[in-house]
Amino acid sequence: MKPINEIDAQQPVSRRIFAGAALAGASLFGANAMAQTRQEEIAGRKGKSTSDPGPENKTLLGENPSSNMPPFTDHGNPGPIWFSFDLAPKRVQGGGWTHQVTQRELPPSKDLAGVNMRLTAGSFRELHWHTANEWAIMLTGKARVSVMQPNGKMFIDDVGVGDLWYFPAGYPHSIQGLEDDGCEFLLVFDEGNFSEDDTFLLSEFLAHTSPEILQKNTGWSREVFDQLPPTELYIFEAPLPGPLEDDKRFLGEHLETDGKYTFKMASMPPTQKTLGGEARVVDSTNFPVALNIAAAMVTIKPGGLREMHWHPNVSEWQYWIKGKGRMTVVTTGAKARTMDFNENDVGFVPTMAGHSIENTGTEDLVFLEMFKTSRYQDVSLNEWIARMPNKMAEAHLRLPESTIRSAPQNRIAILPK
Repeated sequence: MKPINEIDAQQPVSRRIFAGAALAGASLFGANAMAQTRQEEIAGRKGKSTSDPGPENKTLLGENPSSNMPPFTDHGNPGPIWFSFDLAPKRVQGGGWTHQVTQRELPPSKDLAGVNMRLTAGSFRELHWHTANEWAIMLTGKARVSVMQPNGKMFIDDVGVGDLWYFPAGYPHSIQGLEDDGCEFLLVFDEGNFSEDDTFLLSEFLAHTSPEILQKNTGWSREVFDQLPPTELYIFEAPLPGPLEDDKRFLGEHLETDGKYTFKMASMPPTQKTLGGEARVVDSTNFPVALNIAAAMVTIKPGGLREMHWHPNVSEWQYWIKGKGRMTVVTTGAKARTMDFNENDVGFVPTMAGHSIENTGTEDLVFLEMFKTSRYQDVSLNEWIARMPNKMAEAHLRLPESTIRSAPQNRIAILPK
């Protein structure tokens, strides 16, 4: 198309020509304006513009430099995407401790909440149930878990590092630390405002039912009622259990053997493996009981990148197990945020927001991606661009075809350094 000032004066100026020329001019102006904005952003990061002669928490700045001095591409305020269990107060009792990161600590996380718990050898998390489904991974040590089904059968199993369990809402269950040093584990619940301090407990059910009703129900006398715990137990010390086979033998015909409430995630073959790392995906397709929580354990080698992608169905809740990394999240309205993450941190990505994660440390980065859904899904930016016909891609990216096709032409979930 000729520049608007070179259009033949004898040719009628149609709406299409005028609109096209105006659009071209607007695009050029927009590009220049964006370039100027970027130049200003970059200039602001030079010289003394970034100096801070006043008080600074240098320890905190060292852990999260991208929050205090974000890349120039960050923009607006998409809301918090970071919190740490190390900032959450612990409830400590004889036998262990617990603390949680819920919607109260990370307000945008309306779908999922997390609890980090420790049990010493022999100690119990009291028999209980709750309104949310419970997904868990063992971080250290071993535990014995049990869950009672409405049909009267009980599932019981021992779990170790990297093993999962899933207990449906309302199903009563227990967790007991085993030999040596007990265990530590992460619990994930499909209620953002879940509270570990607000669960249904066996001790409270018995303590707050009258002795007359209890006698009619169980045949236990008033003397027996007086021997029951008068308040909650919650976490408490107890002797180590005997062999697992003894408990299974006791249950006999009441032992659940068809359904599996535990899963060995760490020892499963990787779902995806590249030069940059690997991922193990566990959802209802390979862990059928997990109907409402899906997960991926991601390992990224130093300098590697969890590719730019998004999840089309749900938000993402993360738990960082090992290493250091940096995540950028881009959502609607040009809002973007970059944060640094360390072990024991929690990350959050809003539904459908584009994001990427880079290993910025010197060792493997390992973290969990958690979702309130039965099926894991993600969309790869590279794969989407690769599937665009040439003219479509050139029109949107304003790049020549050769440059566009130099990018990966297939999904590479974890890109190498």
